[in-house]
Amino acid sequence: MKKEREDWTRLYYKTLKGIEVMIDVQKIVKDLKKIVEETNMMITEMEGMILTVSINNRMINTTNITQILEDLQYVI
Repeated sequence: MKKEREDWTRLYYKTLKGIEVMIDVQKIVKDLKKIVEETNMMITEMEGMILTVSINNRMINTTNITQILEDLQYVI
């Protein structure tokens, strides 16, 4: 009887330990999910900045080329 009770006690504590591990894993997954969401937001912001810079550079290049063409017309 005593051995059977010890076996059940051991199984109980082993089960509790397993539940604690599962809770820890769930917390880690939740934290990782937050980090991934923040990273996605930063990537989206960076893509927007890159697009804005690209458009600005294209406009500046177009303006510069137009100015060079006008200057060449005056030279010729």
